[in-house]
Amino acid sequence: MATLQTELFREVLDLKEKDRAKLAGLLIESLDMKVEEGVEAAWISEVERRLEELEKGQVKAIPWEEVQKRLSCRKAECQKRRSGFILMQ
Repeated sequence: MATLQTELFREVLDLKEKDRAKLAGLLIESLDMKVEEGVEAAWISEVERRLEELEKGQVKAIPWEEVQKRLSCRKAECQKRRSGFILMQ
């Protein structure tokens, strides 16, 4: 990473989490990414389908804290595999 980028990164780390998230979103939006036709509509449809499942009680929401906990465990398992602590069968 170049010096200016490193300095900016260190400064951004001092921001509140909400502000860092906002900045990250703005940076992503600034990229000139081409989106395939129909992707936006497909995501809207998927979100509506999932919301309907929640409202009908067909699925159960998982609290964010539990999601973070599960992801942390997966990350730890992945790191162990990479380090050779867990042998793959």
